[in-house]
Amino acid sequence: MGLLSTVRGATWGRLVTRHFAHAARRGERPGGDELSRLLLDDLVPTSRQELLFGLSPCLLALRAARRYVARLLLQAGKAGLQGERAELLRMAEARDIPVLRPRRQKLDAMCRYQVHQGVCMEVSPLRPRPWTEAGEASPGDDPQQLWLVLDGIQDPRNFGAVLRSAHFLGVDKIITSRRNSCPLTPVVSKASAGAMEVMDVFSTDDLTGFLQTKAQQGWLVAGTVGCPEPKVLQSSEIPIMSSLEFLWDQPTLLVLGNEGSGLSQEVQASCQLLLTILPRRQLPSGFESLNVSVVAEHLRGEDVTHSVHSSVHPP
Repeated sequence: MGLLSTVRGATWGRLVTRHFAHAARRGERPGGDELSRLLLDDLVPTSRQELLFGLSPCLLALRAARRYVARLLLQAGKAGLQGERAELLRMAEARDIPVLRPRRQKLDAMCRYQVHQGVCMEVSPLRPRPWTEAGEASPGDDPQQLWLVLDGIQDPRNFGAVLRSAHFLGVDKIITSRRNSCPLTPVVSKASAGAMEVMDVFSTDDLTGFLQTKAQQGWLVAGTVGCPEPKVLQSSEIPIMSSLEFLWDQPTLLVLGNEGSGLSQEVQASCQLLLTILPRRQLPSGFESLNVSVVAEHLRGEDVTHSVHSSVHPP
């Protein structure tokens, strides 16, 4: 029965794709009456794929062409498909990707009631590449190269928000720790508004070794900490300075720590400098730092100074 359903789904997908291809050759706009007739309740999940959801993640994934796309699941309003949704359909047609229109209730259930905006794709997983594939960037190439290093970010929405801010602000590469970091899931992609689909994300099993190697190559390794007490400032073996006083004049690795515990001891010991954002008022215990996703939003194209790790759990 399962094999029959799979064959039936594949046959339906080919018919749908052929239908839209013929419509395109006739010069018809995608969507409208054609799409409204495509109703399919019995969606058989494709094996070994994951469900990417949301307009921006699906659109950027198609543009980037890093994933294998098994099917596009698309809903349309009474006016048919317009703008980016029409572009989705055209790209799917060009790549012979089956396009189906499931009922809203079915799509909600498949997405586990996430906000999907009526757009989903069954795709192959996306994984970070080994950092050895990041390429050798000499400090002399660009004095303001910036790589963001994430030490154990585990909340997918935090991770996605960090990627979105980093992409917007021009961070060159993302390096994560493989063993204790959130994977590149559809939830991360949605939280990043699709930035995950186009950014260079790498990982390593030895984050400390990576930092030490880059320091030997002339990079500045700058960690981030919450606002320390005066006695901590005086006793710290690693210089701690306010982000407002930091001068960014060399290639820098900016390291953000885990949502709850911050930088691990090994990673912090590999930093040459620790940056903090000083609060503008007296804070009660438990509010000495910012959420890690908020921290990334303080990065600026010309100034990496507003940087701090989160020492509170994500909301």
